[in-house]
Amino acid sequence: MSLTSYPSLEDLLEEARHRIEVKPFELDEAKTRRMELAEILRREFPGCRVYYNGSVAHGDALTPLVDVDLGIVVPDPEHHYGPGKRGPAGLKERAAEALRNGLRPKYGDLRIEVKGRKRSILVRFRDPLRRDWEDFTADVMVAVDNPTGRGLYIPRHETWDRSDPETHTKLVLEAIDTSEKTYARGVRLVKHWARQYDKQALCSWHIKALALGCLTTKNSNLEALEAWFEHAIAELTQEDTPDPADVGPSIKAPDNDRRTAIKRLEKAQDQLREAVKLEEEGWHVMAHDALGKLFGDPAMLPRPSQAKVIAENAARLRAESGPARRAATMATPVAPVPAVRSWAP
Repeated sequence: MSLTSYPSLEDLLEEARHRIEVKPFELDEAKTRRMELAEILRREFPGCRVYYNGSVAHGDALTPLVDVDLGIVVPDPEHHYGPGKRGPAGLKERAAEALRNGLRPKYGDLRIEVKGRKRSILVRFRDPLRRDWEDFTADVMVAVDNPTGRGLYIPRHETWDRSDPETHTKLVLEAIDTSEKTYARGVRLVKHWARQYDKQALCSWHIKALALGCLTTKNSNLEALEAWFEHAIAELTQEDTPDPADVGPSIKAPDNDRRTAIKRLEKAQDQLREAVKLEEEGWHVMAHDALGKLFGDPAMLPRPSQAKVIAENAARLRAESGPARRAATMATPVAPVPAVRSWAP
């Protein structure tokens, strides 16, 4: 392949994005299971409000899709629940038992976990979407309205926190619309980049919250990545990320370690900038290789033949050394030749 026809970084990112985006059969099955959960909870809590969040609702799910998120807002007209009142344990146990009874006829040996979980009920279907994939799970949040302000009260072990997941989903969907899907595409790429760490560089919601501050207009995949890393580093250097709904607490880096998160972001930004620089200089194979190193996943973005990378790097060094040698030669002063007498006295 000639260099003039070598795929651009944007072409490579577009191909990679398609490789990691959720497939229709995954999305259909996830929505079916989500609907089953919602119907059971509506029967158990008449008049409740169901909301959807997470990657399926936000349009940025990755393949393989192995989980889904939803919440219910339980009617509490007498305001029996909330900080200083009844805790969430009873509502969570009631919801878990309803889900257990409602899902068992279809899924059999499923498992539902409540104890020890900070916020949600975890449903383990024990029925993966494909045999060679991880089990499919669901996080189910049981919440009540906040009668004195915006947002909801969501569980925090035996008590409550304020949050506004309904507004979060609204903000994400608005960003997808105003950016003509740049937001979702950029978030999907960053989420996949974060997967290479045992502990994610940032959790999925943190990535999306930061994207709300920079991926709001139509851009290319490459421009979206450049904008996100620049914005994320600048924001985290100053403080934890504020809740986009301005209701809940700030979003913290993993283990509350912003320094480590920033280092990972800066390394990724350097790799991305190197790829862009190499492409601008015409070294397309090396640019491709630098982009592949950024994601660290050959199934998502295969790196080029290393023999081709070595050959192009050698050509680059020759091209750079030629002008350097000429410049050095021109800049080297020539020592004057001393006058000598050609005859003896």
